[in-house]
Amino acid sequence: MKFNRRFVFAAAAVALMASGGPAMADLKIGVDAGPYPPFASPDPSGKWVGWEIEFMDALCAELKEKCEVTPTAWEGIIPALNGKQIDMIVASMTITNERKKSINFSNFYYDTPTALIGNKDGDKDITPAHLSGKTVGVQASTVHQKYVDKYFAPAGATIKTYQTQDEANQDLAAGRLDYAQADAAALDAFLKTDQGSSCCEMKGMVPEDAEILGGGVGVGLRQEDTALLERVNAAIAAVAAAGTFKGITGKYPDLNGVIITP
Repeated sequence: MKFNRRFVFAAAAVALMASGGPAMADLKIGVDAGPYPPFASPDPSGKWVGWEIEFMDALCAELKEKCEVTPTAWEGIIPALNGKQIDMIVASMTITNERKKSINFSNFYYDTPTALIGNKDGDKDITPAHLSGKTVGVQASTVHQKYVDKYFAPAGATIKTYQTQDEANQDLAAGRLDYAQADAAALDAFLKTDQGSSCCEMKGMVPEDAEILGGGVGVGLRQEDTALLERVNAAIAAVAAAGTFKGITGKYPDLNGVIITP
């Protein structure tokens, strides 16, 4: 007996509609391909772990979506979002007016001060004039690069950029940098490693500049995905109301006192 292929396809379509369609859609979540502990980094088996990964899991559970971690080079993560290689960015991306020109952001899901770490010498003066002649390392294409370019470079500091924060930390430990700037939470985590504690110390928090340093970290979404934005904001609020943020943060002692959540 010969089957009519059109009939088979049509019957399958009707059955799918009758069942209500797929139970859930997959969402590809862009994370920075470079390790950024304690927020997101691959463990020895290659599985991504960290505070932000646990937040992503809670968010996707609230959205009732199956999510896939998609490591993406930082400098290409916004183009990947707008090019639909990924569906959301959950990568410690600060909400800034400049970025809002090309993507949308959810409400913030964490915030942390901006800090400088440096050689363990007891010198805690981080004024721009004091950093003249020093070398400051930052991750490229971040708010921290914009900050040091505005305040430290004009005062005479040499700025060195890196593709990942981990590379900057390694150069600092190796004595090829005098300072590194990043989120206080990430730098504090580095200082608590054997390598970080032996070489370096917290120098202090830099003065705030809301235009550059923004208003906390949010989920990045395409500008046209307004319905998904509303769902994500509702999910963040639900995660906060359930006390999930407190539960996740409790697993990461490095973040105590240096992270603010909804």
